[in-house]
Amino acid sequence: MDDSVYEKYKLAGEVAADARNYGVGLIKPGVSLLEVAESVESRILDHGAGLAFPVNISINEVAAHYTPKYNDVRVFKKGDVVKLDVGAHVDGYIADTAVTVEVGAHVYTDMIKAAGDALDTAIGLMKPGVDLSMVGKAVEETIAGYGYKPVDNLTGHSLKQYILHAGISVPSVYEISSRVKPKADDVLAVEPFVSNGAGHVVSGGGSNIYRCNPGIRLKLVRDQRSRKLFNDLVREFKTLPFAQRWFEKLFKNNSDIVLRRLSFYGFIKHYPQLVDAKKGVVTQKEHTVIITQDGCEVTTL
Repeated sequence: MDDSVYEKYKLAGEVAADARNYGVGLIKPGVSLLEVAESVESRILDHGAGLAFPVNISINEVAAHYTPKYNDVRVFKKGDVVKLDVGAHVDGYIADTAVTVEVGAHVYTDMIKAAGDALDTAIGLMKPGVDLSMVGKAVEETIAGYGYKPVDNLTGHSLKQYILHAGISVPSVYEISSRVKPKADDVLAVEPFVSNGAGHVVSGGGSNIYRCNPGIRLKLVRDQRSRKLFNDLVREFKTLPFAQRWFEKLFKNNSDIVLRRLSFYGFIKHYPQLVDAKKGVVTQKEHTVIITQDGCEVTTL
């Protein structure tokens, strides 16, 4: 890996970790989700990095993919199990990190610890040539040791410049189809999810998170306004996810209507919330690692 690229990954990791830790301190009963999301995002920007994706605040049975809307009025409640997922980038080189916070209670301490121990297990195995299916097996066994289930259809993922999901998956269960072996200089987001319900997620409601579709054939769409807006979105966000509230601030449009139109034409993809199929509680912990010659380096400690 080029030294300058390495330094950008490292800086992104430092900024993301700082923002994650800052966000944890903000999550309290009565505080609004919107306030936390915008404060954490501002923290990333104030440190000179970019937003790799909207701050995800996923509560209880929602495992992933929720960010507050621009007019969101929800507040944290005592007992909420909150997954705070944060991403920063420097010139497109991404750090992705997450932590689980139980608001004002200690009912799910073991589940939170299970996610952390599973992450430590996975990171301890990361090196060039490791069979990722065996990493998944070790993660699954660690979580099962606590009496819980890994979420079998949520995985970690490789990262590349401006690409959040770059092709390699890091499973949390043993999968014969996942016998991919990372190489030195690969960058991976490793993120076990733990469930006391189904251990499997399904699509839920709207997440307020979107991403531009780089494969769209613009010439086939006659709506000139939509084509121009799509080009503006690509210029602003490239292929990284963006929030509806960012769109609202940047383009001063009726975002609900405009985003529906862009989705209809295939210009953008909407991410649904991912919800435990039996409405069980889900916990998560995540770090980004760079595969080194003989192991890995965590960028988001």
